[in-house]
Amino acid sequence: MAVSAANPHMFCKEIYYNSRDQLQQQQRVENVGGILLFSSSKRQAIKGLKRELKLKAFWQDITRPSSVEMEAITDVAQLDQILDHAKEISQPIVIEWMASWCRKCIYLKPKLEKLAAEYTSKMKFYCVDVNNVPQTLVKRGNISKMPTIQLWKDGEMKEEIIGGHKAWIVIDEVREMIQKYV
Repeated sequence: MAVSAANPHMFCKEIYYNSRDQLQQQQRVENVGGILLFSSSKRQAIKGLKRELKLKAFWQDITRPSSVEMEAITDVAQLDQILDHAKEISQPIVIEWMASWCRKCIYLKPKLEKLAAEYTSKMKFYCVDVNNVPQTLVKRGNISKMPTIQLWKDGEMKEEIIGGHKAWIVIDEVREMIQKYV
């Protein structure tokens, strides 16, 4: 089904509300006097619900954010504070070590922000631009190549992925890495 609407979310929302309103009106008519008056309208209502569910499957959920901006880490003290807080609440964190001149890093960051939206309640995502931070922070992360994605839990680095290949492969590897520790 092709839709040409200025805002597809509004189109979906209108169909959703219209089908629900129709269903409520049809149920009111059917329940009059405890007698089923329009059996064909009930079938139409069920078809409408099925159509509604299909539309909801195609349109993203607008109640959740589609991406979450990763917080930047700027020095060693901030990293220690973040690790301590994550250790207290026993929550893993993901850190992307990137460089502003690295094309793969720049391309990967929005994809990681979308992944962060999926895990927003279970973990936090951070990024470090290695050109704008002290080298002690880079040494603390033991970084040699860009982009490097690390998962930290209980104050120590558990796993890392060096993402020098295609972004979708890196995202799949990060997703697998997260599943081990969440």
